[in-house]
Amino acid sequence: MDSQIVMKAPLFAALDEDTAERLVTSMSPRMLARGEQLFHEGDRGDSLYVIISGKVKLGRASSDGRESLLSVLGPGEMFGELSLFDPGPRLTSATAVSDTELIGLDNKDLRAFLADHPEVAMQMLAGLARRLRRTNEGLSDLVFTDVPGRVAKALLDLAGRFGQPAEGGVRVRHDLTQEELAQLVGASRETVNKALADFAGRGWLSLGAKSVTLLDLDRLRRRAR
Repeated sequence: MDSQIVMKAPLFAALDEDTAERLVTSMSPRMLARGEQLFHEGDRGDSLYVIISGKVKLGRASSDGRESLLSVLGPGEMFGELSLFDPGPRLTSATAVSDTELIGLDNKDLRAFLADHPEVAMQMLAGLARRLRRTNEGLSDLVFTDVPGRVAKALLDLAGRFGQPAEGGVRVRHDLTQEELAQLVGASRETVNKALADFAGRGWLSLGAKSVTLLDLDRLRRRAR
């Protein structure tokens, strides 16, 4: 387990190294294969999770089976903590988009830990606030930004969290299918594919299998506005 990745999570940010390590050892490991669901929308929320490796998507489904993909989370990111502050059914489903390793902590143990380390609660609330801000930006984009702009913005966000330097640009292994990428943008797969093909034709990016290499970040940033 990469301790540097784990310590990025808000749960550990306010702790000294020894305390953080003790907390990690008290958490339960969990392995998920791609496509495996950790919990379903409507399930009882009783634990939070920190991603060690891999990626997890959080989504909601409509009554007719369509899915909205709210976010894709990767190593060092945390989810499920809302159930601590607002007990109730899960608002989303959590599904692995690649083979994923997590550690989890149930709410009973977390409450006891926060009683002794109240400063951690502020870090967790800050993490929730950042996610809420990102969600609000996404809702605004659905109203005010066209599909190509949303595609550009989603790619830049994925690059900022999962990108690696590559020859001529930044390679982003997002592990998403075309349908999942369309769900993340909030558009049809055909429309998103058309935008990607247009960007590729302009030389702004090159497409790969469940990956993309961004070649012209400046033009993508301008298109995302």
